[in-house]
Amino acid sequence: MTQKPTLKISIGSYTDQGIKARNEDFLGAMMPEGAQLTYKGIVAAIADGMSGSDAGHEASHCCVAGFLSDYYSTPDSWSVKQAGQKILSATNSWLYSQGQQRYQSTKGMVSTLSIAVLKSKTAHLLHIGDSRIYRLRQGDLEQLTRDHRVWVSEEKSYLNRAMGIEPRLEVDYKSVALEKGDIFFMSTDGVHDFIAEKTLKSLLLSGDDWDAIAKQITQCASDNHSDDNLSCQIFRIEELPLALEDEVLRQYDNLPFPPPLDVGMVLDGYKIEAELHASKRTQIYRAFDTKTGIRVILKTPSVLYEDDTHYIEHFLHEEWAGKRIKHENVLKILDSDREKSCIYYVTEYLEGQTLREWIDNHPKPYIREIRFIIEQIAKGLRALHRMEMLHQDLKPENIMIDTQGVVKIIDFGSVKIAGITEITPLEQGGDENILGTLNYTAPEYHLGQRGSVQSDLYSLGVIAYEMINGALPFGGDMPEKPNKLNLAKLKYVPSFHKNTMVPIWIDGALKKATALEPKLRYEELSEFVHDLSTPNPEFLRNSIDLPLMERNPVAVWRVMCAVSVLGNCILLYLLLKPS
Repeated sequence: MTQKPTLKISIGSYTDQGIKARNEDFLGAMMPEGAQLTYKGIVAAIADGMSGSDAGHEASHCCVAGFLSDYYSTPDSWSVKQAGQKILSATNSWLYSQGQQRYQSTKGMVSTLSIAVLKSKTAHLLHIGDSRIYRLRQGDLEQLTRDHRVWVSEEKSYLNRAMGIEPRLEVDYKSVALEKGDIFFMSTDGVHDFIAEKTLKSLLLSGDDWDAIAKQITQCASDNHSDDNLSCQIFRIEELPLALEDEVLRQYDNLPFPPPLDVGMVLDGYKIEAELHASKRTQIYRAFDTKTGIRVILKTPSVLYEDDTHYIEHFLHEEWAGKRIKHENVLKILDSDREKSCIYYVTEYLEGQTLREWIDNHPKPYIREIRFIIEQIAKGLRALHRMEMLHQDLKPENIMIDTQGVVKIIDFGSVKIAGITEITPLEQGGDENILGTLNYTAPEYHLGQRGSVQSDLYSLGVIAYEMINGALPFGGDMPEKPNKLNLAKLKYVPSFHKNTMVPIWIDGALKKATALEPKLRYEELSEFVHDLSTPNPEFLRNSIDLPLMERNPVAVWRVMCAVSVLGNCILLYLLLKPS
């Protein structure tokens, strides 16, 4: 069996104190295997403790060693940018506080830092300071980072951005596509400031003993009278994984689709008790786990998509995503130590009803019941968002309420996972590939735009509007094929048209959550949940400018009725009055 290509590099490095009494540079790399190579990638980093810093060596060591350790502990679902910025922000805060406490100085623990994370077929670069990353491709040497250094004169300059110098950190981020044969060169200013690019390029092309070449380069800088520590790291891309290749898919690519499952059949120890749901895409069964003695749910893919790689990816990503979310408001996907004979996955068994069934059974629910359900859905969504996942298909049919009143998001078939997208972006484009459900899908998806937290918020807003008003927020179904023209014609229907008991401030929250433009919606789910239970002064102020009919339709109708009755009485009096 032919082994599939994976990400491979060759690497070498060298560091020396030069003419300085102590080496305040630090460098390192981590090359994991297996799942971590796929989900997290290879990391190389270099740092330069700032000259004049009280603890430059400790700072540079902390930056590199800390990142190499912490990066591989972040969730697999996180993007490199998210993971990198979280780690560096925490490291920067620690360096700054230690500098203040131990040395009472903003220069106590300061370092530059340049990081390359190689993941799938992309290099993700994180950079602050004046250490550098170059790329040599087909004879062209290019500096990929920019120096954060301000020159006061020809002789004098200072770092205006570095790790530990300020409490707030601003990191440069950039991603570049990898090609086989690319050579990356990382260096501190004691090297690149004292070697010509022509010489550097010549040395990088002189062989493939990278440790020896790194030492030659630092020696060249030293011969050119470098007055600083000397450090560099070199790596070449030797092999790249196949395009759109994913370890999740690769793990099961030899497994068949399951056979038709009838009541009484046993699949890998799971005895089928009943088919609960069947569609053209999936089947859901209630089953008894003969090994553990508990009742579970089996979800299987439809045989109609047996040759559809895109569909299989989504099905497998659904299991992958669910296993990484541990929250009481999200359906639990169960781990199993048994070997699978075909493609399926197992979840906890829930007794209860879908939110759609609840809505149908509660045509006039109390607002406190609605708030309780919306709050739980929002908590489940936040659990996804913390893992840098977007649900993308939130609707009443994908939400369960169990017999204890606990609300759970139960479907992950359309979840977008930032970390996996960096490995194998699922195809998008065209209405046929929009994964959500028409009336609940955020408009930006139909316009080919990227989704965001505000996209899931929109879906939650539509659900809340429907629960409160028994209708959809734009007067009916969305256009069958939404586009800029027909979306622009949509008008939000104020709640008083459907339910006269809805306060103006709750309607204001619903209107903001379901705004057609993402920038007009809430930034956070918590803001929407708060405004459903606490009057927002902004909505109360806005209501003053509304016609009285919109502010208090009940009062208007009462006044009109009273006027009508009075008028009739006067007319009747005039008719009966003796002449």
